[in-house]
Amino acid sequence: MIWTIIGILLLIWIVGFLLDVAGGLIHILLVVALIVFIYKMIRK
Repeated sequence: MIWTIIGILLLIWIVGFLLDVAGGLIHILLVVALIVFIYKMIRK
């Protein structure tokens, strides 16, 4: 499940770089996803 979310956010992030649409929001979402991923890895 977490890998699906990370994959989708990464794809949106790349599209944001290419089209420069809502770049700031996409970067914030990517950072949040990374923090959640690291948190889940530490908890295991």
